[in-house]
Amino acid sequence: MTVILRRVARPLLATIFVTGGINALRQAEGHAKAAEPFLNGAFEKFGDVVPEQVPRDPVTLVRIDAAVKIGAGLALASGKAPRLAAGLLLGSLVPTTLATHSFWTLQDPGERQQQQVQFFKNASLAGGLLLAVADTHGKPSAAWRARNAAKDVGHTAEKLGRKAEKRARKRAKKLAKRANKALPN
Repeated sequence: MTVILRRVARPLLATIFVTGGINALRQAEGHAKAAEPFLNGAFEKFGDVVPEQVPRDPVTLVRIDAAVKIGAGLALASGKAPRLAAGLLLGSLVPTTLATHSFWTLQDPGERQQQQVQFFKNASLAGGLLLAVADTHGKPSAAWRARNAAKDVGHTAEKLGRKAEKRARKRAKKLAKRANKALPN
């Protein structure tokens, strides 16, 4: 049942990102104009910690974001590295939402309400992506497997230590017997 659910839910969740990414590529300049105030503010506040290799041009950033949405959306839809794909989509969704749906800055009640609806729609998508990021297909998480492997290594090391100690005692007894035989009475 859950396998079928994943095969249906992932493509449904990914659809909005793939179509949104295609739309952003087709209309990169318009999207860049909408995102520019947010990007300028972000670079003013955090520009000193952003590596120089990161482009500052809004059109380029919109195109990169669109490519991430399309690539990660297709990966999520097809089930290829779905947790990573969902994480990339989440990382793309947060700044996009803040840049384009900051309803709290608007004065017009109608526009404010429309952007609030879009903001909470994106928040809902973020919830779905968080579930996809955490979905381990019923298998233990990487953290659990790492803890378990560490315990196994610890137990193995303990067993090896006991065996080595036992061998060392046996060897010491043999050497003591030889030494006693070699000593004159």
